[in-house]
Amino acid sequence: MRSLYKRQFVLTAGMILVSFALLGAAFITLSYQYTIRETRDSMERNVADVASLTSSARALGIGTQNDVYQLYVANIAHISNAVVIITEADGELVLYTDGSTIPAQSDLSKRYLPQSVVDEVKQNGGYTGMSTLGGLFAQKRFVAGTPIYVTTENPFTGESRQVMVGAAYVAAETSDITELWQAFISIFFFTAVVVLCIAFITSSVTSLRLTKPMKEIADIARKFGHGEYDLRVHGYENRRDEVGELAEAFNAMADSIAKSEERRSEFVANISHELKTPMTTIAGFSDGILDGTIPPEKERSALQTISSETRRLSRLVRRMLDLSRLQSAENVTAQEQFDVSEVMLRVLVSLETKINARHLDVDTQLPDTPVLVWGDPDAITQVCYNLLDNAIKFSDEGSTMGLSITSKGGKAYVAVRNQGQTIPPDELAMIFDRFHKSDKSRSVDREGVGLGLYIVKTILNNHKENITVTSQDGVTEFVFTLTLA
Repeated sequence: MRSLYKRQFVLTAGMILVSFALLGAAFITLSYQYTIRETRDSMERNVADVASLTSSARALGIGTQNDVYQLYVANIAHISNAVVIITEADGELVLYTDGSTIPAQSDLSKRYLPQSVVDEVKQNGGYTGMSTLGGLFAQKRFVAGTPIYVTTENPFTGESRQVMVGAAYVAAETSDITELWQAFISIFFFTAVVVLCIAFITSSVTSLRLTKPMKEIADIARKFGHGEYDLRVHGYENRRDEVGELAEAFNAMADSIAKSEERRSEFVANISHELKTPMTTIAGFSDGILDGTIPPEKERSALQTISSETRRLSRLVRRMLDLSRLQSAENVTAQEQFDVSEVMLRVLVSLETKINARHLDVDTQLPDTPVLVWGDPDAITQVCYNLLDNAIKFSDEGSTMGLSITSKGGKAYVAVRNQGQTIPPDELAMIFDRFHKSDKSRSVDREGVGLGLYIVKTILNNHKENITVTSQDGVTEFVFTLTLA
């Protein structure tokens, strides 16, 4: 498996190398062209100066063998670091100097430049190119040539015209031409190497800084998956980037999973306790009847206890199945319009026997018109039944139980209240937890299993609705919301 660090480093390094390669190619090409152009322009200016000087000297009757003239031309050759050549119109050499030596004319007699070069100077008015000038040089040089004109006047007509009497050439070695270019290239490559080293180091550090926390998080995630729920990602709290967000999100997820695992363990412990209690009672009374510990006159009472605990055990299993269905991923709450007032009244009628048994009065404050809401009528019916049944159980005998529905801000607020023992504030925070029953309720509600309010909360959460509870001065009130249709 190729690591993200290697891929990130190779990608960054590759982009840098390609960028520098393209930049280097462009720089080398442009610098070479610039150097050649500057050298060519300089040689053309020098050869033009030599031609102008020679033309003026010829007009004044000064020949190429004049010492002052030759010294001036030699200085030009020395300054331009090139060879200056003067020829006749037919290409015969008359002067050759590299700035330090000037061969005698006898050594140059009968030596001619290539006819192609002479013809190009005559026809095009100049010559530029790489040439050995017919073997005059051992290696090719960059040569620039221009004709030398002398103005003559016709004694009969008085007309003046320019006559080509020779040509001037400046020849420079290619090493001299490319010396500046090579200096540019050296500076560029040195700079490129330094920048590439810095870029590679920076890329490596950046890639490592990016991948190191990911490896740590992956390692912690693997350990977390094996049950080490106390592990968290530390050291990235102050990073204000995606890595910091990832570490924060991982820790939040770990906290949530740890809490879920804690609740699961608590749930298993609670259900084990809830199942153990009726089963122990059933087993104890059954064994008492079988071994004769319970006398015959008390067997009926024992059987009634066994029957009661059996029904309680059945209710617990049924509630667990309902809870499993509600928490299933396949559970999708049906959305349809229904009258919540009608649902509440129907549930209230079904509980009339229990209400009368405790001699309760019911104060209903329901709207005269239907209150249409969105939701699952069956699920909301169960919510209403659980809340009303709970209110009946914990109401003081002979007290008043209240039921009201109000509408506000696109929501229907359904309230169920009863008069009884005040629920302590620390109990209110846990009242919707699974299997939660206060100590007082255990003695009052022997039939309960501690899942009714948790099921209410789960159903309303599936509806994206809220439920609140308050308990003051003996009045406990549950209020839940539904979206108006």
